Amino acid sequence: AAIPAKHDPYQPFFAAVKLGDWRKAKEFLTRDPNAIRARYSTGGTALHIATKFGHEHIVEELVQLMTPEDLEMQDGTWTALHIAARLNLKMVECMVTKNKKLLGIVEESHRLTPILFAAKNDLWDIVRYLYSVTPIQDLMPENGPYGAGLVCFCLLAKQFDIAWELLQGCPRLVITKDVVGISPIRALAGIPSAFPSGTPLKFWEKWIYDGIHIQHPPAIHDVHVNVENLEEKLGNQNISFSVFGFTQGPSSSLRKLLGINRICEMKLIHARSLDILDYMCEVVKHLDNQEMKDGLVYAAIFRAVQRGIIEFVIRLCKVDPDILWENNSMGRNIFQYSIECRQEKVYSLIYGVGQRNLIATFADASGNDMLHLAGMLSPTEKLDRISGAALQMQRERQWFKEVKSLVVLPSGVGAFNKQGMRPHELFTQNHNKLKEEGEKWMKDAATSCTVVGALTITIMFAAAFTVPGGNNGGTGFPLFLDEKMFLVFIVSDAISLFSSTTSVLMFLGILTSRYAEDDFLKSLPTKMIIGLSTLLISIASMMVAFCSALFLMLHEKLWIVIPIIFLSSVPVTLFIWMQFPVLVEIFISTYGGGIFDKKVRRWI
Repeated sequence: AAIPAKHDPYQPFFAAVKLGDWRKAKEFLTRDPNAIRARYSTGGTALHIATKFGHEHIVEELVQLMTPEDLEMQDGTWTALHIAARLNLKMVECMVTKNKKLLGIVEESHRLTPILFAAKNDLWDIVRYLYSVTPIQDLMPENGPYGAGLVCFCLLAKQFDIAWELLQGCPRLVITKDVVGISPIRALAGIPSAFPSGTPLKFWEKWIYDGIHIQHPPAIHDVHVNVENLEEKLGNQNISFSVFGFTQGPSSSLRKLLGINRICEMKLIHARSLDILDYMCEVVKHLDNQEMKDGLVYAAIFRAVQRGIIEFVIRLCKVDPDILWENNSMGRNIFQYSIECRQEKVYSLIYGVGQRNLIATFADASGNDMLHLAGMLSPTEKLDRISGAALQMQRERQWFKEVKSLVVLPSGVGAFNKQGMRPHELFTQNHNKLKEEGEKWMKDAATSCTVVGALTITIMFAAAFTVPGGNNGGTGFPLFLDEKMFLVFIVSDAISLFSSTTSVLMFLGILTSRYAEDDFLKSLPTKMIIGLSTLLISIASMMVAFCSALFLMLHEKLWIVIPIIFLSSVPVTLFIWMQFPVLVEIFISTYGGGIFDKKVRRWI
């Protein structure tokens, strides 16, 4: 807000308040008591200034001198409470104690009440206080979108106790839109981190997660919200850890080291969000079709599909199986949309549906069936999670192959869409650039590795005939022939030579491949796996040969040999560090269990 110009008679008073000088401000008020409600250019008072600059003591003094109606004055569209709700709890308490009507005043430009401003700024100590003094009727749907807005903010911030109490107090809030047109059920569908399926875990984290048992406390079902955070207060009392004999929680330092505290908090969030989702499903069960549309229930299910939240999809479809046949604005059902969004967990649910063959025959508004959708390019954010264009192309072919196995094709080649294209034609058109990038990625990698492999072949071939220590002049046999280390040298030299030769042949096979679309499925990745594996083996065995030769010639000077051996391990370690993760990713992507789960049990 603008500070008054110097000719304003109240400018010294406003300046003193801004600087936090209550002594000068009080002297001015003694001379002119009307200054307490004097306004500057945008309509604000000294209270707005003191609040904005965080002068708690001045705010308290001014509030005591002002009438309750004075506190309702606005700086533009902001009351002093709106400003305080974004800053400081003590100032909020001071103003609310004086005038509770401030709680219901809406800031017009953002259409937010003070409690919503605090929630929007993640100031949950202020939110909890304001919630404790706000009449529950002010948050009901018939009094505006503010209750729904508070629930949405709570869900986004995972402050489930407030959301739970509000929803139980008024089930209609589940489908009531907030000030931006989002209902709580739609908001929950956009938070994948609140659900197990949206939180990927490493294998050891999964092990810990499964060993944590969350006891559902009475608080989540009969919650009473205080200024304190109920989840923090009860969290540690309702979590037990039981894995391989751990029946009591490990020490705090061990819990922190193993990440148990973080995983406990994660599982507690998942349990609470599932409780709220189950309650929302009970509300949805009693809604008619129009109410579900108006309350964004259908929008929520498609949002959950987009974010890959299978718990949301399963629970809502069980409550209302007709959701399976519901279409979005493009005329696509949830399984077609899961293909478009490349959400394999949601798509795999189709194997647990009795009418999957019927669902697979449907086409969208453009005449695209499920296989056409698999022929479209994945969303950028999904492709970016996969290393290298070749593996991205492989994933796209895996999707196309998987959907093709489900979609019944009477003609064997696929139906035409409204643009007159068959699925494989659409795939080729949409993936032409990615195919070229995948070809370049493969060739660049193969070229680089071929150079390394060829150098290794040259070195190891020459080393086999120029053995350490030389040969006996009379017999021609190596001088160290009877030494054990010599045997290590010869064996490692041979392994390095053979494996590097194999790797070069594999990389040459990659360079001369025809690069058809299906080659990215197994042929090219398999050659890359063999090539990288044998190259790693050849480099490692080359360094073993080097170290053994060094030991043969300098075995009496270990103080030189040992440091050199350690140094020789550096290039091997660096190469493995850079290439091994790529090798593992290619192997898992090609020969792993796959991203689809065909063993899904019948769930609907």
